[in-house]
Parts: sequence; structure tokens; C-alpha cells
Amino acid sequence: MEHTYQDAWIIPFIPLPIPVAIGIGLLLFPAATKRIRRIWAFFSVLLLSIIMIFSAILSIKQINGSPIYQYVWSWTINNDFSLDFGNLIDPLTSVMLILITTVGIMVLIYSDNYMSHDEGYSRFFAYMSFFNASMLGLVTSSNLIQIYIFWELVGMCSYLLIGFWFTRPLAANACQKAFVTNRVGDFSLFLGILGLYWITGSFEFRDFFEIAKNLIDNNGYNSLFLTLCASLLFVGAIAKSAQFPLHVWLPDAMEGPTPISALIHAATMVAAGIFLVARLFPLFIVIPYIMNIIALVGIITLLLGATLALAQRDIKRSLAYSTMSQLGYIMLALGMGSYRAALFHLITHAYSKALLFLGSGSIIHSMESVVGYSPDKSQNMALMGGLTKYVPITKTSFLLGTLSLCGIPPLACFWSKDEILNDSWLYSPIFATIACFTAGLTAFYMFRMYLLTFEGHLNINSKNYSAQKNNGLYSISIWGKTGPKVIQKNYFVSTTTMNNYENIFLKANQIDGNGISNMMRPLITIKKSFANTKISTYPYESDNTMLFPLLVLVIFTLFIGYIGVLPFDQGKIHFDILSKWLIPSINFLHSDSNNSFDWYEFLINAIFSVSIAYFGIFIALLLYSPAYSYFHNFNLINRFVKGGPQRILWDKIINRIYNWSYNRGYIDVFYAKTLIAGIRGLAELTYFFDKKVIEGITNGIGVISFFVAESTKYIGGGRISSYLFFYLFYVVIFLVICLKYSFYSI
Repeated sequence: MEHTYQDAWIIPFIPLPIPVAIGIGLLLFPAATKRIRRIWAFFSVLLLSIIMIFSAILSIKQINGSPIYQYVWSWTINNDFSLDFGNLIDPLTSVMLILITTVGIMVLIYSDNYMSHDEGYSRFFAYMSFFNASMLGLVTSSNLIQIYIFWELVGMCSYLLIGFWFTRPLAANACQKAFVTNRVGDFSLFLGILGLYWITGSFEFRDFFEIAKNLIDNNGYNSLFLTLCASLLFVGAIAKSAQFPLHVWLPDAMEGPTPISALIHAATMVAAGIFLVARLFPLFIVIPYIMNIIALVGIITLLLGATLALAQRDIKRSLAYSTMSQLGYIMLALGMGSYRAALFHLITHAYSKALLFLGSGSIIHSMESVVGYSPDKSQNMALMGGLTKYVPITKTSFLLGTLSLCGIPPLACFWSKDEILNDSWLYSPIFATIACFTAGLTAFYMFRMYLLTFEGHLNINSKNYSAQKNNGLYSISIWGKTGPKVIQKNYFVSTTTMNNYENIFLKANQIDGNGISNMMRPLITIKKSFANTKISTYPYESDNTMLFPLLVLVIFTLFIGYIGVLPFDQGKIHFDILSKWLIPSINFLHSDSNNSFDWYEFLINAIFSVSIAYFGIFIALLLYSPAYSYFHNFNLINRFVKGGPQRILWDKIINRIYNWSYNRGYIDVFYAKTLIAGIRGLAELTYFFDKKVIEGITNGIGVISFFVAESTKYIGGGRISSYLFFYLFYVVIFLVICLKYSFYSI
């Protein structure tokens, strides 16, 4: 056992040979490195699998009661200052190691096929391996400085991966946006680390927590300054985990390859902020103001993310806002002090969201094979529909992931989300109401996504789609005969019930009268080496190397939630597996208490949350499922909202909700008109001051010196007697002035 812990320091370094070898190979032997590129994928999976086995052994030891292990070695010592590096193995670390490695392996296997036609295949796996190494180093760090180093490496890798297709302007802008937004959090985190070092004199977690607690107990600290430092640390977590108001980078990060989206949103970058809050939980919990702030940010984020996902057409952006909302649930749980519930939902959400993102990648991969689909259209759910008969395995896995995220038993997220909802009622009825309402929104927008993608008919191949292009958009839906008119040329569109199409949102300026051939741009030219790529009139199921990770993640989605309910007996004490796993690092479970799972209480509490989820699914079915298309003929809303002022008011409400969601709550617009415009204005003002004032003074001095020199040179005549006369004249004047001031002083 001791040897296993002592060797844990090598975990972050195991994936590093891959990026080093690929980098050197691309620099010295580019042709050969690209020719053997499949080898890089094999070794990337192999090395991460070794880490996974190592992590599983450490986790089993933690569950069986092994103590927390920390090993440090001094890097620099100078007088009273000492900076140590080391590794810390505790339940939180083992949980994160399992998540990173299992999800990472599935993403790497998936990427081998997904990126097979990309010229940057080798570079992609170099970035991925370095990303995994950085994240592994972050979660095993034993002090704040070490965390900050790997924190920056994770940010750098995310910049490279989000902007992997840097020749695309959208991808280039997205990686810059993510980088700049996270700089705000990183700078705040650095200031918080320095402030806490000033208070405690240490960067080590154990020393740090003990000293901080003693200072708090003895009132030997400035409460305002300590709260400020803790708040600065939390701002770093806000940016990395895409919490309000620093969430704006997350949807744009979808410009990167889909495997990157799965990795970032499931187990790495966004999980880093959650990890930091969980790691610093012993500090935050003794500062009530910080806990309240964490809970407030969490509740705002979960509601905002759910509302912004309602009207998105891009399947990956919808999942991105879903991630934002679910991370809000986790942050809310941490702010309420529900440490176990937060980590539980982090685990279940990671596998479910990885399944959904990889499923969306399989959908995108299939849609790009259809003649007439360009990459920018393959993610548009409005151009999908009816994929069930073409991609049945992807459809089944995506449905299970959707049901899990909706909180439908017995899938993974049901157990963890229900626990957070139950704890929220004890914390604040207002927060609990918002959290339950958001659970209903989650079920609605997730099933909207599923129905738009898989139900009905494939829109691009429908005759009615051509009619829509030539005749403009129309709607026969439950909103009325023409549907509500939406500002900015957005229309709520429903095809005729005769064809059983779902309700979809489309932009009018994308559906004009130019004909299908003008709208459909051809596929990207495929090189001769990939000439055997499938190109067909209809989508097709992905290859086995892409389906295998989906099936594995389905197993996790089905059964991982049971770690929070299955009993683990230790003598007379009863735990569930997760509680037993987390005991060494948290103090809310006591050895003399009975922590058995109360099924009766759980089922009573679950009835309400599951009912909300089913209600959200029912509304989605009414609005988007072809099976309920007969409701459109009845003009369901018209039965309750008649014409005249009531109908106008109703249309305005629908328009406002849609535009709020589709335009991202206008938050990006607000930032552009305030922060960005303000910074640009300040930069222009600074430039003007530097150009006109600073340079003006400098240039003015130069011009004056020039004229003085020009006028002075004519005084000189070459006669020594004249020079001596002027010299003595000025000396006499100087002496007279000095004597005069000396006389007055006497």
C-alpha cells in the first residue's frame, strides 16, 4: 500500500511522452510522424489506461479506509520562505482521477475515428495528452501554488483545443474569448493566493486550513480581508466552471472538435472550478458570507443556463448551456454545505454529459455525410429530424443520456439531483423553488433537443422543405395559424400536421428564395487518401470505434448512480459506498452515526421532483413530438387566449422569452457595449494622451532645444576675450543673487 501511494507522484507525468514525441516528430520528421499517426492514438489510450488502473487501486484503498496521504519535497528555501511541491491523495483526488481517466479514455478512442480525416490528427492527440496531464497534475497538487501552475496549463491547453481549427474565424475568436475571460478568474485566483499566504504564511493545504481555523477561532484576523481573499479564490472557480457572470466563453467553446467539448464539459476544465471549491471547502465553510455567495451564484447560474438553452438551434450549444445549468446545481450544493451531494452530482453528470456530447458528435458526423450538408449546418437541429431509423444506436444512447439529465429514475443523475433538491428545501424555500422549476426546464429543453433531432422526418430530404424555401416560412401550430411573429426576423415555424414535422426555430434570412442548390454548400473537399469516405443521401450510423465509447458510457449512466445508495457495512455502522469513500476528507459523517439509506424518506421526496421532470417532458412532447401533432389542429393556445389584446400580450410574452433565450440573455451584447466598448474607449483615450501630450512634451522640448541651439551658435565669434567676458559677467550676476538671498536670510 505504501509503495502505491509513494509512486502516485508520477501520475501527471505518464501522458507527457506523447506530446513531447509528437512535437519533436512534427518538427524534425513531419512526414513520418503523420504517416504513423494511429500509433499516437494507441499509446495515448494505453498510458491513460495505466493511470486509470492506478487510480482505481488508490480509490479502492480509500474506500477500504486508507488514510489521506501527502508527500512533499522542497523546491526552494530562502530564509523564512519555503516553497514545496508534492502530491496529495485523498477521496476528492481519487474521485477526480477516476473521472478524468475513464472519460478521457472514452474520448480518445472516440477521437481516433472522429478526427481520422483531419490533417491535424497528430497535433490533436498531442494537445489531448498534454491536457490530460495538466488536469491530473492539478487534482494531485498539494498546495495552492502548484494548483495555480497546473491551472494555467489547463487554460493554455483549452485555448489550443478550442481553437484547434484556427483557420476558421469563429474558432479563432472562440479560443481568444475563452482565454481572455479565464484571465479574469486566473488573476483573481492569484491575488487570493497571495492574500491568504500573507495571512497564514503557508501554501500547503493542511497548514493553511489549520492556521486559518486557529486565527478565526481566536479572532486573530481581519474578517473583511479574509473574506475578500476567499472571494478572489472563488472568482477563479467562477471563470473556470463557467458560472455567472463569467460563463460567456462556454457556448463559443463549441467551435472546437466535439471530442474536446465532451472532455471539457464532462471531466476536465469546467470540473476544475468545482474541484477548487471542494478543495478549499474547509476554508469556505467557516466564512458564512462566502458560502452564501457560492449558493447565490449557483442558483443564478442553474436558472440562467436552463433558460438560455430553451431556444438554441445548435445541438452542441444547447448541451453547453445544459452543462452550465448542471454545474450551477453542483455549486449550489457546495454553497449549501452539501459536500457529498455536490461530488455525487459531479460524478453522475460527468458520465451522462460525456455520453450526450459524444452522441451529438455521432449525429454531426452522420449529418456531414449527407450530400448538401456543410459542417456549419450539420449541428443545426432544425435541419435534422427523423434520425431514429438511420442512427438507432446513437439514438438509444442519446435518449438514455437525456433521461438521466432530466432526473428520471433509475438513471444516474436522478439520484444526485434529487439529493440536491431535497437539501435545498432545508436551506432556503426560495432557492428550492427555483431549483425545482429549473429541473422542469431541464426536462423540457433536453427532450426538445431529442425530439427535434430524432423524431419526425429528415427535413433536408422533404418536399415540404423545398416549399418552405421557395414560398417563405409559415406555421400551423398550437400558437395559432401563423404563429407569433418574432423580432430580428426569427419565426416560430411548424410544418403542416399532414407531414408530422416538429416545431422548430429558424432564421428567416437563412430560408430565402434562392433555391436549395444555393443554400446547400457542398461538403469540404476530401483528399484522395480519404476517397473511400461514405457520402450518401441519408445519414448513416457511426463506425464501431465511435459507438464503443457510447455503449460504455451508457453502462456508467445506468449504474453509476447506485454508488450513492448501495449499502457498505462496516461492523455496526452502515454507509453507502460514496459516503464511505468520502469519510476521510469530510467531517459531516461521524463514526458513531448510522448512515444507512432511508428508502422510504427518499421515495417520498422523489415523487415531487420526478413529477416535475415528467411534466417538462410532457410539455416538450406536446410542442415538438409528431405523435401529438393533432393538437396543432385544435389551436390549443387559442382555446385559452382569444384574439385582441389578450392575444397580442401573449405573443409579446412568447417573443420576449424566445429572443431572451436565443440571444443568450443579451449578456454578450451588454458586455460588448459596456466592458469591451469601455476598454476600447479607454485605450483610445490613453493613446491620444500618449500621442498628443507625452510625445508632444518630448517633441516640444526637442524643438525648443533645436531653436535655442540655433540661436546660440551665432553668439560665438571665435574670440577668447569675448568668451571670458560673458563667463565673468554671468558669474558676477550669480554671485550677486546669492549674496542678496544670503543677506535676506540673515
